[in-house]
Amino acid sequence: MTIETISLTANDGHQLQACVGRPEGANKNTPKGGIVVIQEIFGLTGHIRSMVETFAAEGYLAIAPAMFDRVKPDVVLDYSDFDTALETMAKLEREQSLSDIQAAVDYVRPAGKVGIIGFCWGGSMADLSACHGLADAGISYYGRMTVEWLDLQPACPMLYHYGDRDALIPAETVEKIQRKRNGKVYTWGSADHGFLCEERPQYHKASAKQSMEITLGFLQENMQR
Repeated sequence: MTIETISLTANDGHQLQACVGRPEGANKNTPKGGIVVIQEIFGLTGHIRSMVETFAAEGYLAIAPAMFDRVKPDVVLDYSDFDTALETMAKLEREQSLSDIQAAVDYVRPAGKVGIIGFCWGGSMADLSACHGLADAGISYYGRMTVEWLDLQPACPMLYHYGDRDALIPAETVEKIQRKRNGKVYTWGSADHGFLCEERPQYHKASAKQSMEITLGFLQENMQR
């Protein structure tokens, strides 16, 4: 499958890059819907691009906007470069990030309902996007910052995945989110932060496989035309 790079324009005029995966076969002309993939703090890595490919292969029009373009174009960091990743993330404004996500949503909206899935920082932004009514379904993988806006509520069905060995998101943080959210929360045994990513040492095959099966089922249930 070929991943295409396109340019998006947010509502404030900011231009950002995005990678797009288009469904083939039976869903080529009639996708199941649109999927927006929100990156971790490391940019549009191979993992994020593979997620675009995964959802396109499942019949969705999938897109991953380059969220760090607000700070610097073409940011792709090594997973060990936490300092640069955190410094770059800290320079982002949430309202501007939501504008960039909205641009990606608008691009895939002609395909039907739109799901937003994010990882780490992107997992929290998927939740915040849902709270602002941008999605028809939302999925958050190990999103910690969600605790910062628990007074808001998502306007669509939500799904949350956490690892029980994630020192960045301890059990009490997951419990706070679970108490304030109506969505289904899964905590995966023996899984650490970033457990879905094959490029990271924290990759946990069993949790990755089972959580993705649940994710795809959730999308199938909530994004029917």
